[in-house]
Amino acid sequence: MAWNEPGGGKDPWGTNNSGDGPPDLDEALNKLRARFSKLFGGSADGGNNGSSGGLIAVVLAVLVIGWGLFGFYQVDEKEQAVVLRLGKYLDTVGSGLHWNPPLIDRVTKVRVTEERQYTSVGQMLTLDENIVELPLVVQYNVNDVKAFVLNVKDPEVSLRHASDSALRHVVGSTLLNDVVSSGREKVGDDVKIRLQQYLDSYDAGILVRKINIQEAKPPAEVKAAYDDVIKAREDQERLVNEAQSYANGVIPEARGKAQRMIEEALAYREQVVAEAQGETRRFEALLTEYQKAPEVTRQRLYLDSVQQVMTRSSKVLVDVEGGSNMLYLPLDKIVEKGAAASQPATLRSSDLNSIADEVMNRIRQENSSTPRREVR
Repeated sequence: MAWNEPGGGKDPWGTNNSGDGPPDLDEALNKLRARFSKLFGGSADGGNNGSSGGLIAVVLAVLVIGWGLFGFYQVDEKEQAVVLRLGKYLDTVGSGLHWNPPLIDRVTKVRVTEERQYTSVGQMLTLDENIVELPLVVQYNVNDVKAFVLNVKDPEVSLRHASDSALRHVVGSTLLNDVVSSGREKVGDDVKIRLQQYLDSYDAGILVRKINIQEAKPPAEVKAAYDDVIKAREDQERLVNEAQSYANGVIPEARGKAQRMIEEALAYREQVVAEAQGETRRFEALLTEYQKAPEVTRQRLYLDSVQQVMTRSSKVLVDVEGGSNMLYLPLDKIVEKGAAASQPATLRSSDLNSIADEVMNRIRQENSSTPRREVR
């Protein structure tokens, strides 16, 4: 049976309503305040003091609950949190759900695994007093959260100043050619080492991972002169390469010619020595035969000499002492008659031997007792 039906029902607010209308809301609120007052130590008489005390207690309870709820916070896997209690370092916490009293503790979250980078561009002087504009990219992360938060007021600003200082120091001790070409990698390594030393001296809690030195370029005001210098350097390298190529072609050829001349000289020496040795052995052998038969050997030597002379001559004149006739032998005509028309006129050994025999016979016939004299 419902509480507001006729004939019965109990008022849920603690009173029996004899009428048919709704319950009294003021009375219900007063009872609720009384209960909260009892709960927090107030009086339950329903007066003004009790009502005010209960309301304050409710407000305090709500504030306490809200204060406690605001103390919960979540730390991500990539983060670490530094906890300060009343401005003093308390703890460093890792990932997970944590609670610290609000307004008493201050929590600062820092992403430690994130790779950060800083980019800067500046004009600076090189060791050979050239102006260069050099872009720089610094990649770093946080390796000490406590130092990063507490030791330096603004660590990233300190990083920018330190990187500019390190870059200018390294570039100022490096030649322009090394900065703009092959030495950029070494410049980046030197800047990284010097920058890390600066940050360690600050105890900033920053670890430099890599320094990227991008393509250097001259300022716009001197770009034309700089391009001329680059062109002149390229021409120099081209001429040096051409000269080196020419040298690589000439030097081996000269060495080959020199080696060939040396080999030819050695071969000529061997030939001369061998011919001399052969002539010596031939002369010794001839001397032996001459000692055995002087007349025959002398006659043979004479015939060999005549053969050599007639080999180099086409005409022979023979004069006999005491006579008025001179014998003329046209050797070239004799050879031409004996040679075939299709073959060139050449003296062969057999022809020379026959000619020599014929000359000797005719000389003997004319004057066998008188001495002979050969005239060319």
